[in-house]
Amino acid sequence: MKTTVTAKLSQGVNLTPQLLQSIRLLQLTAPQLEMELREALERNPMLETEGDDEAGETDAIAEAGDDAALDAAAWDELPEPAFMSGLSAGGGSDDDATARIAAGESSDWRVRTLRELAADWTDADLAIASWWLDHCDDHGFLEVTHPELLTRATHALSLEPLEIESVRLRLLHGDWAGLAAGDARECLLAQLAARGIDDDAHALARRIVASHLDLLARHDHAALAKALGADADAVQAAIAVVLSLRPSAVEEPSAVEDTHIIPDVVVRHLGGGWRVALNGRSTPRVRIAAHCEQALAGTPGEHSALRGLLDEARWLVRGIAMRNDTLLRTAQVLVERQQAFLERGEEAIAPLTLREVADAIGMHESTVSRITSGKYIQTPRGTFELKRLFAVRLEGAAVSGSAVKAMVKRLIDAEPPHAPLADDVIAGMLARQGVRIARRTVAKYRDQLSIGPARARMRPPAAARAAC
Repeated sequence: MKTTVTAKLSQGVNLTPQLLQSIRLLQLTAPQLEMELREALERNPMLETEGDDEAGETDAIAEAGDDAALDAAAWDELPEPAFMSGLSAGGGSDDDATARIAAGESSDWRVRTLRELAADWTDADLAIASWWLDHCDDHGFLEVTHPELLTRATHALSLEPLEIESVRLRLLHGDWAGLAAGDARECLLAQLAARGIDDDAHALARRIVASHLDLLARHDHAALAKALGADADAVQAAIAVVLSLRPSAVEEPSAVEDTHIIPDVVVRHLGGGWRVALNGRSTPRVRIAAHCEQALAGTPGEHSALRGLLDEARWLVRGIAMRNDTLLRTAQVLVERQQAFLERGEEAIAPLTLREVADAIGMHESTVSRITSGKYIQTPRGTFELKRLFAVRLEGAAVSGSAVKAMVKRLIDAEPPHAPLADDVIAGMLARQGVRIARRTVAKYRDQLSIGPARARMRPPAAARAAC
């Protein structure tokens, strides 16, 4: 065996304790930072709160010193945020970095369903499932009759009806039992079948759903007992089973508790321009206690434990200054790029990515991603997360997806009540304005806006006049 020696050059990142602390502070939301600072004040006697909170807003950040500048340059060279959790960064250099900003679960139940099915279903079956879901209303029922849709699917997908119908049945009897049902009867029967219970109450419940829903709707329990040939107690037990079922396969998302939000950044229109300032009231302001620093300065070789606390306090104050400086600079660029949105509204929001903002402030995309996640900005148009000011460019158009969603809402708000616009009509109207999107995209935006389909919005002329 021959032993050889080779030289290898590699590049790495040296994560000092100061740098790790600065990165963690950068990612904290305002409530988390407030908790962090209060714990630090209790733990470290070298820190104290500043008493000049009357101003409330901060336009500029005090210089943090040369060491802070070096630390800022170091953290900006870090890889993606996933690096800190030990995960692979993923994605190529050309990926749209806006996707790396944390976002909530999709409000479109179709998207959530397909995402769950993707783990077990083949691509071919997913394509068929997507077609069925695309032709379901907001409650998961087929928009038109089942035979008509099956005929349409046969021509649209160029597949055998049996193969297409088998996918619908898998949806119907899947985890979301009753999905893609033709009517309430089929949806309820699918839910009963999913329970797999075969006692007398469930057997009677299946008979009620299959043949006697009209009697149940009229609350005619005596007629139900006669039609089923069962006594009153057995019928009551079966009715309780039916009432325990969901009226539709699609569950409403759980309501999120409404909480007050204290913005991190405040924007005002003053003197013909936009003024951006940090909200000093969102977190307590800390500094190094001057008397402690002066006391230790006279004894350079003593009190090593106290000197460790002093160094820790300096790192914390420096890290907060760096965080605030990065937040302010990022917010200023966002406001500058989205002035049209602030002045004219949603339809004027411009396409903007993390990369563009990062280039403008001379930092890495991962730094911008960290500083905008969970941070809120107060504007004349309301208070919302900073990430809302990012918008992905719509493919084939010079506008953003958020702007198109606002256009969809405007068209629906202006539609005649007795003749609401179908999704394909809205897509056609937008195409005439130079914005080409699919019908399915219109349906997705409409669902995100909590607006029902055309037939659910239709009101007869008499009712429309009465509402006016």
